[in-house]
Amino acid sequence: MDAQVNVPVDNPNADTEWNDILRKHGVIPEKPPSPTAIIQEAILEARKQAHEDRLKDRDLDELNELEDEEDEAFLEKYRSQRIAELSTISTASVFNQVYPLQKLDYSKDVTEASHKAFVLVHLTSSLATNIESRLLTELWREMARKFGDVKFCEIRADMCIEGYPERNTPTILVYRDGDIKKQVVSLRELGGEKTTIKDLQNLLVGVGALKANDHRVVSAAQNDEDQPCSSIRSSKINGAATEDDDDDWD
Repeated sequence: MDAQVNVPVDNPNADTEWNDILRKHGVIPEKPPSPTAIIQEAILEARKQAHEDRLKDRDLDELNELEDEEDEAFLEKYRSQRIAELSTISTASVFNQVYPLQKLDYSKDVTEASHKAFVLVHLTSSLATNIESRLLTELWREMARKFGDVKFCEIRADMCIEGYPERNTPTILVYRDGDIKKQVVSLRELGGEKTTIKDLQNLLVGVGALKANDHRVVSAAQNDEDQPCSSIRSSKINGAATEDDDDDWD
């Protein structure tokens, strides 16, 4: 019986001629692939994907401005995609206003309607001094005009649900496929009296009513549309303060 020979190996992972001979004869295993090469390949793939997607979130006007910088066929691909998206949204935009609700018609106008589109209900306060509710009423109108494929409704909370606590208003109910998908009690989790259109858009994206790359959604870098909300909030607060002052004189 032949005696086993122990082959000296200082470092089996070292790139040496001796180790290459040992690997060739199966004495030591092949070297595992270098993680550096794998990381570099992943980085290159990510850069390639980012380059291909560089026009992904551009609207038609922005795409037209790039005519001298981008390949025409590449631009036309994204133009066609954007036009198709706009056509789909336009076809689905059948609401475009805030719908006042009656309790007797709630099932038809909300629950049944949610089988065709997302339906959002604002349970409003009965008090003129509820700043959050008054703010949301204004934001609701803007949202309805902007997102006509979502149905925005409104009803006074105590007329919809007997004994509904005033402290819970405003309340937002999100319906889809006949069920409540999300309930937001007061605007505390959205931003309170500082709630903006952007906050409501994020809510719609979160429940799936809007896609994150929807061209109508305000990007994180753009906050121009938040400015009117601040003026709305200011006017509401001032209006409420005036009403409180008037009450003192009664």
